[in-house]
Amino acid sequence: MRIGVDFGGTKIEAAAIDDAGGFAARVRRPNPGSYDSALAVVSELVAEVEGSVGATRAIGIAIPGSPSPLTGLIRNANSQYLNGRPFQADLQQDLGRPVRLANDANCLALSEAVDGAGEGHASVYAVILGTGCGAGLVIDGQLVEGRHGVAAEMGHNPLPWATIDEVPGPACWCGQSNCLETWISGSGFARAHHTATGRDWTCEQIVEAMRAGDAQAIEQVNLLRDRVARALASVVNLVDPEIIVLGGGLSNIPELYEGLDKAIAARVFSDIWNAAVVPARWGDSSGVRGAARLWE
Repeated sequence: MRIGVDFGGTKIEAAAIDDAGGFAARVRRPNPGSYDSALAVVSELVAEVEGSVGATRAIGIAIPGSPSPLTGLIRNANSQYLNGRPFQADLQQDLGRPVRLANDANCLALSEAVDGAGEGHASVYAVILGTGCGAGLVIDGQLVEGRHGVAAEMGHNPLPWATIDEVPGPACWCGQSNCLETWISGSGFARAHHTATGRDWTCEQIVEAMRAGDAQAIEQVNLLRDRVARALASVVNLVDPEIIVLGGGLSNIPELYEGLDKAIAARVFSDIWNAAVVPARWGDSSGVRGAARLWE
């Protein structure tokens, strides 16, 4: 039995995963959006899950951002109230046991490599296209985090092969501009649509309009696909993974995958590229499943 927590921007989920990979218990609540309140929700959810399964375990937690190897404090989280805080130490004190933290995209990659869409592949690159944009890499079953804990990250690299209409690009909360997170996250997609059309629509509204034949919505979905393709092509030119797995809300748009492989291949520095790009098998449960596997 393993217990994981997915600390998301809008919800916090805790789950117990049995030895066969099934859910023995699973609970979630909205993220209250403040540090102390969120800590309390994590503790309450863990207690609820452990009460359901009658077992206490060490906890793995998927978080936006990551702990600094220098200070142990959280950095790079788009849930910015986490940044600069001793989240791991505070959780261990509240829960009274060891806690392992990993970036949520790393947990997605781990989950999907073990028993998800990337199962059986030697190298799995996984990308979250959700509230933010993050990525993780698993090679031969091992999570690759790098010397400084930022391996495989792409969300705060600039949009590659940017057109004249895309530069200098929007300012990002990280202090840079034109970051991929400002284009291929859910918020970035909605922002780009608003900039082009003046319509303050959600991602769901844009997709509905696209399916209804709205020309501006169709154009924005096509641009989103092209930007995702450019981002992934730059990854392929560095890592060349066997499979790419997409998670997060935008990964649930089937039209995003139409022609995506050809758009990637057009930018890859090779005479052949035929790796698959697929949605996560476990959907929004991949984070909590990967977190539970941090103790393996």
